[in-house]
Amino acid sequence: MQPISQVEGSFVDVDGRYVIVVGRFNHHVVDSLVEGAVDSLVRHGVDEEHIDIVHTPGAWELPLAIQRALRVARPDAVIALGAVIRGGTPHFEYVAGECNSALSRLQLEFETPVANGVLTVNSIEQAIERAGTKAGNKGTEAAMAAMEMVSLMRCFDTSSDGGEQ
Repeated sequence: MQPISQVEGSFVDVDGRYVIVVGRFNHHVVDSLVEGAVDSLVRHGVDEEHIDIVHTPGAWELPLAIQRALRVARPDAVIALGAVIRGGTPHFEYVAGECNSALSRLQLEFETPVANGVLTVNSIEQAIERAGTKAGNKGTEAAMAAMEMVSLMRCFDTSSDGGEQ
């Protein structure tokens, strides 16, 4: 029986250009996500000069800014951060759903990792929990996913060039 080949990313060789695109709405929560993401990138060897932060009004505007960043800056990965908190109207569903769908489409279109750190929660308490208290920091988790995907994409680049993994 042939051994099954496995390819996976790591947290080694993750330096590169990262763009963090941040929706300012609910900034009291989102600021903690940004701090967690930047801290995680730097702790894993990403040079601070290779991290750009772009601010948008909110989560609805993230996809357009990310699309432009992918086209112009050509980063190794993008980290999307924001917070959409359910209210008494259907607005939440539209913003959260369209934002998530667009992020997925963009990473496929540009073949570049777009880590989704946009909180979609039912209450401000849940948002605070996910921004660095009980449930960890989702900005940190998004940065970790971005770095792992950068590493994974490099595995494919190496193998497609005929080099060894």
